[in-house]
Amino acid sequence: MPSFDAIVIGAGQSGPFLAARMAAKGMKVALIERKFLGGTCVNAGCMPTKTLVASARAAHIARRGADFGVMIQGAVGVDMAAVRKRAETVTMDARNGLTNWFAGMDGMTVIYGHARFEDPHTVTVNGETLTAPKIFLNVGARPTIPDMHGIADIEYLTSTSIIHLDRLPRHLAIIGGSYIGLEFAQMYRRFGADVTVIERGPKLASREDVDISDAIADILRSEDIAVHTNADGIGFSKTSGGIEVSIGNGHPAIEASHVLVATGRTPNTDDLGLDKAGVAIDRRGYITVDDKLATNVEGIFALGDCNGRGAFTHTSYNDFEIAAANLLDGEDRKLSDRILAYALYIDPPLGRVGMSEKEARATGRKIMVSTRPMSRVGRASERAETKGFMKVIADVETQQILGAAILGIEGDEAIHGFIDAMNAKAPYPVLRWAVPIHPTVSELIPTLLGDLQAI
Repeated sequence: MPSFDAIVIGAGQSGPFLAARMAAKGMKVALIERKFLGGTCVNAGCMPTKTLVASARAAHIARRGADFGVMIQGAVGVDMAAVRKRAETVTMDARNGLTNWFAGMDGMTVIYGHARFEDPHTVTVNGETLTAPKIFLNVGARPTIPDMHGIADIEYLTSTSIIHLDRLPRHLAIIGGSYIGLEFAQMYRRFGADVTVIERGPKLASREDVDISDAIADILRSEDIAVHTNADGIGFSKTSGGIEVSIGNGHPAIEASHVLVATGRTPNTDDLGLDKAGVAIDRRGYITVDDKLATNVEGIFALGDCNGRGAFTHTSYNDFEIAAANLLDGEDRKLSDRILAYALYIDPPLGRVGMSEKEARATGRKIMVSTRPMSRVGRASERAETKGFMKVIADVETQQILGAAILGIEGDEAIHGFIDAMNAKAPYPVLRWAVPIHPTVSELIPTLLGDLQAI
């Protein structure tokens, strides 16, 4: 029975880097992956989708050429096969990079197969039994397919399968108005498809404040994307022309050529034999962890999407950083120290950090809020991309920044001014008196802070 100092199950954005750190320390490590190195980000998430977003933006800018005095003869076309090939190339370059990295690493054994627990320190894979005193789970999540009328009778796409399309849908119906669905909505509209977004809730991007959700909907509608919220009767049936999608709430049914189901993610924890190891999960299937990523079973840790403490590549990577710092470097780092930040990659993007205004109000604090439209940002005007706005929330008593949002050109980059200040625990006047570079999006941050008003 092969024994290791540590076994890592899953090769997403935590496991491989932790395995590499442990191997560099002279430990004997097994990294088990059932499919592809790199996890969702490399193979079905960030890298291929943001490559597709870039192609879609290129088409959009080309169509707007005349707005900038650039004349393009004839209609702008999109070669979906070439678009798909480009995304696959980016994915394969990243995946092969990981393969080559691990191949030259002493102490690392990479095993492809489906690992299952036999007991808290034993797993089986490909008929072989492995043991280790420490086991790390980085098994990620998969698209959730809810029980909707007629869903079993149609062929539908998920965020994993849609990236392999090499033909343009005539009409793409997207079920789900959250981050994944919205990115694909704008992307495929810019490729040339008709697109309809169908959301069961009252607004898009339900985590966001109403003003941000409304602005996101306005951006999508400005590109002729149909948006239906409060869809209380979603169902499907095959037709001679494709798929009829019923919406409910008085909306007429639509006929789509393709349906994308983008209604959330489900952790890949249901087939690991966690019961044999005694590992606790919550009602949604996420592995329960403490502030240092330890499960209820000594020696077993859960990192990344499967622990329900962050559903992003950067939070998964930060889980690796926390685990490595605590277990290998003698530090004392905690999940609760992390300030959540993320982006929605529509165009213009939304960069977000910390609390929303609604969340800040719910704490009972006395707060200050400031907003500023992107039309008052020089960079946005020069680029003729003035949609969206900036928003910041601060605590009146402590002067700490509680949260911020930038929905606008380069918002995913400019938000880092707020991220850095919040992590440094700097009171907002410190950032207010910074001298930023002109012309940038970030140069409006001190002005935005100067307009804070208690409400």
